[in-house]
Amino acid sequence: MLTEVMIEDDRWQAAQLEDIAERAAAATLRHLGLDPGAFEISVLGCDDTRIAALNSDFREKPQATNVLSWPSDERAPDTPGARPDLPQPGPDSELGDIAIAYDTCAAEAAAGDKPLADHVTHLIVHAVLHLLGYDHIRDQDATLMETTEVAILGKLGLPDPY
Repeated sequence: MLTEVMIEDDRWQAAQLEDIAERAAAATLRHLGLDPGAFEISVLGCDDTRIAALNSDFREKPQATNVLSWPSDERAPDTPGARPDLPQPGPDSELGDIAIAYDTCAAEAAAGDKPLADHVTHLIVHAVLHLLGYDHIRDQDATLMETTEVAILGKLGLPDPY
């Protein structure tokens, strides 16, 4: 399995986070020409309290957010809008870690009148792209990342979230 999911908040069980994470992560890697069987991603399904603590510890932003990611290697390109160099399978095939908060995700899905599974799928795709060096700070990078997300979600039968 590509994803190893640890559930801290039981609501993620009912939301089927394990299935969503595996499907979304595998679709992301396949879209980029990578073999999902050659890599590993750790996913933590938590609540707002836990993600707020992580956000404070790692980003100095003491509030809840929907998803956080920690890549195992820095893969971001120096040139704005350039595609990141893709990882090669090897002895250390860990792409990184993702944490996702139920409360924020559920509230965002409800506010956007979207099924929770669709919203979580988008966020996992987004986080996996971060693990692979994609970002959205610079405008050109944001355009590339969003275009890539929309293409992946389209292959999964989901609408453009933007």
